[in-house]
Amino acid sequence: MPEISRFLGIVIAIYWKEHGVPHFHAKYGSQRASFAIDDLRLLEGALPPRVMGLVLEWATLHREELMEDWRLAMDKKPLRPIEPLA
Repeated sequence: MPEISRFLGIVIAIYWKEHGVPHFHAKYGSQRASFAIDDLRLLEGALPPRVMGLVLEWATLHREELMEDWRLAMDKKPLRPIEPLA
């Protein structure tokens, strides 16, 4: 999994073989969800409410970096790490 950030037990990733709207994946334990980068809407999956809030807070702070990593992934280039939520 091309991990770009990790914080508070949450792993954030963007996959190289993805298509569709620009999005990222969040994993917390056995739970997974994907979110659109442009408006941060939940595309699929589920996370506990507290974790969902943390993921959305982090993504709001790093939306431009997420889009840059999406572009890199589509070009099959190495992704850049993004600072975790402090």
